[in-house]
Amino acid sequence: MTTDLARRTADWLERTLGYRCRDAELLVAALTHRSAGGDNNERLEFLGDGVLNCVIADYLYRAHPQAREGELSRLRARLVRRESLAAIAARIGLGEQLILGPGELRSGGFRRGSILADAFEALIGAIYLDGGFDAARAAIEHVMAAQMAQLGAVAELKDPKTRLQEYLQARGLKLPVYVIDQVKGESHQQMFVVSCDIPPLGLRGTGTGQSRRAAEQEAADQVLAAIADTTARAT
Repeated sequence: MTTDLARRTADWLERTLGYRCRDAELLVAALTHRSAGGDNNERLEFLGDGVLNCVIADYLYRAHPQAREGELSRLRARLVRRESLAAIAARIGLGEQLILGPGELRSGGFRRGSILADAFEALIGAIYLDGGFDAARAAIEHVMAAQMAQLGAVAELKDPKTRLQEYLQARGLKLPVYVIDQVKGESHQQMFVVSCDIPPLGLRGTGTGQSRRAAEQEAADQVLAAIADTTARAT
């Protein structure tokens, strides 16, 4: 049974990411959620997150030689945020390959954004272990080429709060409402949790950061991702 599952999963990976996994059992582990019990993909997720960030950072460094560190960081954040990874995972049909426990199966875990994003990172981790860094890079570029091409020029890059404000103003809608929901940690090491509400659109984003501004930017970015997802489903 496990051998058949590993073979089917390896075939799917080759069709979607153009990579043939030599250790298909490793691939099965990458797609096994912790709810299924036993070995799961959490360690591979940790590894894949690092590999993905390295590949994207290298790509952006080479593609934008005049960009400053902050600009490169914002570009990378657009590509590797959970919403973006979940959308990629859904597009390649990763949810249908997941191995979930009964509870997650009943609750539709194969469609949950956090589970999809984590599994995508675990998949990259498995490819890295199986074929090395170049294989992982090729798989990432294969599946994320469109997102990379759509980033636009660095000169046109604006932070999430500015982009959200301009989006709302262009449609005659009220500006976002930012609220500090929680401040955690000691005074010298605080973490801010901020919500961003857009009542006219019924949208809400939550961000966490070491400053109020950083948390607001993340919350605004979540709202922008939700707007983009809604727009994509409507077209």
